Amino acid sequence: MSTREVLRMGDARLLRRAEEVRLFDTPELHALLADMRDTMHALDGVGLAAPQIGVNLRVIIFEVAGNPRYPDAESVPQTVLIDPVITPLSDAMDEGWEGCLSVPGMRGLVPRYTHLRYQGRDEYGAIIDRTVSGFHARVVQHEFDHLDGILYPMRIRNMKDFGFSDVLFPDAEVRDE
Repeated sequence: MSTREVLRMGDARLLRRAEEVRLFDTPELHALLADMRDTMHALDGVGLAAPQIGVNLRVIIFEVAGNPRYPDAESVPQTVLIDPVITPLSDAMDEGWEGCLSVPGMRGLVPRYTHLRYQGRDEYGAIIDRTVSGFHARVVQHEFDHLDGILYPMRIRNMKDFGFSDVLFPDAEVRDE
């Protein structure tokens, strides 16, 4: 297990649609997930998609448990989500500040669905089917976008709501997701 380099915006590998996972519960998949967890935790992230470390597979992980960067965020269970499908459960959207390990040092105000259902599989192939809202829904959508080659700046409605974290929030200790 080890940390991996996170690709940054501008790398063409972040802009492609990731491929579906064909085999579950393999040593290779478990090793990938261990590296993703190590990388996410080392960078104090709340989520990471395989394409962000150069692996073109539809695999994401996320977790929020007492993260100092999100002290007010509700807890989100550690989740491995493979080949996910997301279904908004209403048209309601909310704008919230996002950052990304692939867009270091920046933040943007991004609209996301407030309530959704996500489905997929875990690393063993077991079905995951959850209905979520709030920060949990935001994190899932952010990571899911990486699987389709979408970075959060592409979703910002007004570029006045995009900038360097230390300029936008000079008094905060804000780091990248």
